[in-house]
Amino acid sequence: MRTTLSVIKADIGSVGGHICPSQRVLQCVKDFVATEGRKLVIDSYISYTGDDIAILMTHTRGETDADIHRLAWDAFKAGTAVAKEQGLYGAGQDLLKDAFSGNVRGMGPAVAEMEIDERPNEPFLFFAADKTDPGAYNLPLYLAFADVMHCPGLVLSPKMSKGFRFVIMDVENTEGDRIIELNAPEDIYDIAALLRDNQRFVVEAIFSRATGEQAASVSTSRLHNIAGTYTGKDDPVMLVRSQGIFPATGEVRAPFSIGHYVAGCMRGSHTAPLMPVAFNCPTSYFDGPPLVSCAAFCVHNGKLTEPADTFSHPFWNHVRDKVSRKILEMREQGFSGAAMLPMSELEYTGVVEKLTSLDTRFKVRKEKMAMAH
Repeated sequence: MRTTLSVIKADIGSVGGHICPSQRVLQCVKDFVATEGRKLVIDSYISYTGDDIAILMTHTRGETDADIHRLAWDAFKAGTAVAKEQGLYGAGQDLLKDAFSGNVRGMGPAVAEMEIDERPNEPFLFFAADKTDPGAYNLPLYLAFADVMHCPGLVLSPKMSKGFRFVIMDVENTEGDRIIELNAPEDIYDIAALLRDNQRFVVEAIFSRATGEQAASVSTSRLHNIAGTYTGKDDPVMLVRSQGIFPATGEVRAPFSIGHYVAGCMRGSHTAPLMPVAFNCPTSYFDGPPLVSCAAFCVHNGKLTEPADTFSHPFWNHVRDKVSRKILEMREQGFSGAAMLPMSELEYTGVVEKLTSLDTRFKVRKEKMAMAH
């Protein structure tokens, strides 16, 4: 069966600051999708990570379908109305436009989609991150799809040994989606050279070179440069197919044990480690740490199984302890150096405004006359 997986996520209001959506808002979104989406979607799953609500849908309408995107947009608008009634913080903050314009790309919500031919057994992973940007997935994807040390399937599976094609976007380009396609293993050093810069070059999609089938889709966008202005971190979602010709579920998740440093956290302006968390986890320390959840599903004829919470296993408690130590060590550095993002990535402009004001007060000191001997 030809099935489309669509996940659309947005922050439409949260309790007590940037913590989590209220149960009323969450229920409103669930009810709206269940009622208004009866003739559009085959199945759906609604969850939250941090203060963002994600709508995962299966259907047969293909990617960027206007009716599917409108369903999610209208569900978020309905949830925003409830958030405003409750006086929640940041009600509707990710809905950057006033009116729906065909699809939600560039309108604020994060979107990841894949149209696939279902295999007899079709496992996939749904990742949702909060308080970070799409570049947070760069390292895990590189390690899972191009690094034999982390993905032994690249050696053990004949079809996987043919490698994968990476589609990488330059998110600083505001004129359109500027992309490059590179093949692993031949272009592995070129891929690494780009993906080291998480704020500029970001994985958008990955394809099997053995079959041409899509393996991964990331909500990569130029959101932070809409209209030429910085609008904040994108809180990305990602879909990854697993097993068979793709990395095993365990190979995809293993790199998240690193707790690697990403952009985001407090005011979207700091460097902090990414913490794997269980479903429906709120933010906590320093509006973070940056969070990522992972729900594993199988899909058959468009119907989803119940989700498996892949980061709830006791093993990940050890990882969370490690991430907690890492963020505490970084926060001891406060505003200095690597602890805070460079000015081009600051979500709040106070530092830039201060420097502009101070610039007029700088003076070039005249050289002192050399002392006569």
